[in-house]
Amino acid sequence: MGLFVWGRWRYDIVALMALLAVVIGGLVPAADAFAGFGHPAVITVAAVLAISRAIHNSGLIGWLARGLERSGKEPTTQTGAVVALVAALSAFMNNVGALALLLPVLIRATRNAGRQPAALLMPLSFGSLLGGLITLIGTPPNIIIATYRAQSAGEPLGMFDFAPVGIIIAIVGAIFIAVVGWRLIPARQTGGSESDMFQIADYITEVVVTEDSKVAGATISALLEPAGQGEIIVVALQRGDNRRSRPSRFELLQADDHLLLEGSAEAIETVIHEARLKLEGTATLNPEELESEDVSLVEAVITPASQLARRTVAQAMLDRRYGVNLLALARQGRPVRENLRRVRLLAGDVLLLQGNADAMPESLSAMGCLPLAERDLGLHRTPSPLPLIIFAVAIALGVFGLLSIPVAFTGAVVALVLTRSLTLRDLYASVDRPVIVLLAAMVPVGMAVEASGATDLIVGGIARLSDILPAWSIVVVVLVAAMILSDIMNNAATAVLMAPLAIGVAEHIHVSADPLLMAVAIGSSCAFLTPIGHQSNVLVMGPAGYRFGDYWRMGLPLEILIVVVAVPAILWFWPL
Repeated sequence: MGLFVWGRWRYDIVALMALLAVVIGGLVPAADAFAGFGHPAVITVAAVLAISRAIHNSGLIGWLARGLERSGKEPTTQTGAVVALVAALSAFMNNVGALALLLPVLIRATRNAGRQPAALLMPLSFGSLLGGLITLIGTPPNIIIATYRAQSAGEPLGMFDFAPVGIIIAIVGAIFIAVVGWRLIPARQTGGSESDMFQIADYITEVVVTEDSKVAGATISALLEPAGQGEIIVVALQRGDNRRSRPSRFELLQADDHLLLEGSAEAIETVIHEARLKLEGTATLNPEELESEDVSLVEAVITPASQLARRTVAQAMLDRRYGVNLLALARQGRPVRENLRRVRLLAGDVLLLQGNADAMPESLSAMGCLPLAERDLGLHRTPSPLPLIIFAVAIALGVFGLLSIPVAFTGAVVALVLTRSLTLRDLYASVDRPVIVLLAAMVPVGMAVEASGATDLIVGGIARLSDILPAWSIVVVVLVAAMILSDIMNNAATAVLMAPLAIGVAEHIHVSADPLLMAVAIGSSCAFLTPIGHQSNVLVMGPAGYRFGDYWRMGLPLEILIVVVAVPAILWFWPL
């Protein structure tokens, strides 16, 4: 738990470390160490991620997203429409996926309306978490709780068993966000365009190749050699009236060529001196001048699972590995003015990238980044209902007990591939591998917590509260504890650790485990106080310019409201 909170290593690495510790310590047999990879919860999560990609590819999301652009400019109406749509989507999709699909639409809509993205991106994130409470597949904690319930009661929770409580919480939460919550969000200025957010001209220097230059007749690669590998990139070449964005390294330079260079002042000074170039000064240009028919500029946010997170720009080698140039970097809505090659990238950072227009989507996917604009959302594509039909059939098979949910959803994935609604490439790209590893590793760790007797110790402490407090107050304690943990560590890990405790407490005080498990499910998905509790919160932090302490302003009253609403709802539908 300490390593999860510290965040020095990614959560899947922490989970593997914990798994190795309990196996080496003899708490879990070596033969069972990797049994979690075949756990029903892990299979279901992977299948839901793949189905979400197929629904996105169908164009249905683009058709729904057009409604946001027609929702008007009145803040309460617009915020309500955003929360309602993302909640509805995240009830049946991975909530991060639902947010990622709508993120570019909202950024474009706010910029076109002259508003700041901060006004809508936190409601978008919180709405995705609220929607996940409604169904079994809305969020990984629900799937985990269902499997623990099957182990304790012999029967798992069904697809819509979460809905009675989840819908009430989602509706109340959405009304709060639309009427009151958005007013509590601090105003953050992030700029209305690429030039405002990044101030790209501050990073680019214009130089001229003269007749006396050493590199006249040489390649661009030879020009950059004195500065060192990757220290400088050429973002554009002007030759007469012809400007080429991102020219080839093998382009031969000529006298009177104008080059736009991006790099540190020291590296550019070295190149100018060694190559005898003429300095024209800082370039005055708009980002559009660095694009062409084949070259595009894209803003993208680094996801928590990205390979770029915690690497320096130099270590990432974006040009050689992914075929893109990093032109500028913004963190929490403000441009980073340091030497970009030495900056350590973080989840939530917004990058301004230049690269081949056709290859850019594949490059972003390989980097683990989400584009914030210029994304093919299928807004003008004819929607295909086939993925939704296949998904509905799988849900029906699970609801009526004809197949288990993992088997039904795996069958849906196979059907989507066979009908060409989902390519094999998209199938494997859609599976969030760090989340899968986290879940698979934490299942045996949860078993070890029980086997070691740690569960009994904690359960005894909680159960003693029932001697002085009414039984229903234990539901409050479990719900609030899960909320606190989910604000500082991964929500799936919270569910894995808290579910056995809930079952143990119920057995100790001789009540039904269902209300306590439902409290764990809700609390694990209510990470509204910090950006680190859930990936959705991290993804909106950079584009909106939020700071760490901004989330609790709307999140704290929202969590208090959820406790007030959830406890009686749980006890009504799931009595002790």
